[in-house]
Amino acid sequence: MQLSIYSEISVVTSGPGDNLYEKFGHTAIRVKDPVLSLDLIYNYGIFDFDAPNFYLNFTKGFMKYKLARYDFYYALRSANEDKRWMKQQVLNLTSEEKNNFFTFLQHNAEPENASYLYDPFYDNCATRPRDIIKKVLGDKLTISSDFITSDTSLRQLMNIEINPNTWGSFGINVALGSKLDKVATAEEYMYLPDYVFKALEVSKIKRETEEVPLVKRTQTLLDFEEKQAKSDAFSPLLAFSILLIIGIFTTYNDYKKLQRTKWFDFMLFFITGVIGLLIMFLWFFTNHSTAPNNFNFLWAFAPNLIVSFFLLKKNPPKWIKKYILFLLMLLAIIPIIWLSKMQLFSVYLVEVFVLLVIRYIYLQKTLDS
Repeated sequence: MQLSIYSEISVVTSGPGDNLYEKFGHTAIRVKDPVLSLDLIYNYGIFDFDAPNFYLNFTKGFMKYKLARYDFYYALRSANEDKRWMKQQVLNLTSEEKNNFFTFLQHNAEPENASYLYDPFYDNCATRPRDIIKKVLGDKLTISSDFITSDTSLRQLMNIEINPNTWGSFGINVALGSKLDKVATAEEYMYLPDYVFKALEVSKIKRETEEVPLVKRTQTLLDFEEKQAKSDAFSPLLAFSILLIIGIFTTYNDYKKLQRTKWFDFMLFFITGVIGLLIMFLWFFTNHSTAPNNFNFLWAFAPNLIVSFFLLKKNPPKWIKKYILFLLMLLAIIPIIWLSKMQLFSVYLVEVFVLLVIRYIYLQKTLDS
């Protein structure tokens, strides 16, 4: 099938939604041809919660997404129901380029070609349209970096989109390592739909005698206010504030009564050990591209899981005291990592760090030599 001269290829950008996976917005491709009565959306953001082993594969970093092709009307109706703004950028393409684009999409939409391994930062619904434009236009395309106004890392870009005082943001920041903290290139910015939109607005196509704008025109299809990222009702800040208060009170009470609250030490070491174990699992045993080199292990230390059971004893082994001194040394490294921007930590972890330092120092002074 060949598109007519009246056809249009557009990049469609939608605003953020309510669910965590919708917080970054969405990018898709629209093909419209009034002569052929064609108006299709090509959506690379489709996944199936009910697919076999979905959650196991998600945890292991083998997230199967796929391209879906359907009538544009359904995408417009869905965004309208969710009150998400929608804009389209009609690309300034020749008839040959439009048909090359369409042929690529049609081939990609076939069932045997539609699936791909999703990566939230390097291969997603936003990067796929960017890469198709680059493939179709080749060296005729010039993607400008004028949309970048400051040196920003992938993590910082992510934290702008998700309210940091939510468990979703906290979990992602703890799970992912220092690869997210290098300054992002112009191309890496475009893992986010907003920046695909901004980049296309300032990009150019080479024609015979000049460069012309890549975007012929921009249209607002749905004009809703952008949804603001809100904090959780029972947020990390609230939870860790309560935990810190309990920890300070427990430690002060233990100090006054010359005792040790064994259940509290068990809980503290058990939880940090479990989190540390998950960090190690994501780092060494999954396919997540950004999980390695995660310095959160400095506070969430996996061996704590084993040590927690020793702390249930009235008289733990003597080596525990040296082990806790080692933990304090690990905590002392965190400010260096943070201030050097080798890796940024969730700001709400400060309360956890304070609690760990207080309790570790108390244990250091009270456990038998």
